[in-house]
Amino acid sequence: MSKKKPFYVKFDTPEEIVKLASQALEVVRENGKLKRGTNETTKAIERNLAKLVLIAEDVDPPEVVAHLPELCDERKIPYLYVPTKIDLGKLSGIEVPSAAICVTEAGEAEGIIGDIASKLKQSRK
Repeated sequence: MSKKKPFYVKFDTPEEIVKLASQALEVVRENGKLKRGTNETTKAIERNLAKLVLIAEDVDPPEVVAHLPELCDERKIPYLYVPTKIDLGKLSGIEVPSAAICVTEAGEAEGIIGDIASKLKQSRK
């Protein structure tokens, strides 16, 4: 039986891209900046500060994050989905679940984030 995707998930993020994002976030936590949570992520996108947005697939209700892909598309900000809020919290360096996070300053992960953006573009064609 396949896992049912929430209505707002437009695509499955390839595992390779999720792994790259994980690597990028490790670097960003060391010398870049992250925003955690839906509200902070939304503000960063609206202010054109976000470089990469990550959204959890298991957010309930899904309307909490349903606006993020549209905002990202409008501003041409790459975004991807990770399976769970717990995964996303851990990726961002916290021990609590997070519905969304974004990179606002890439630091030394700029090259990896650029690679993620190009791979996301290719995977959505």
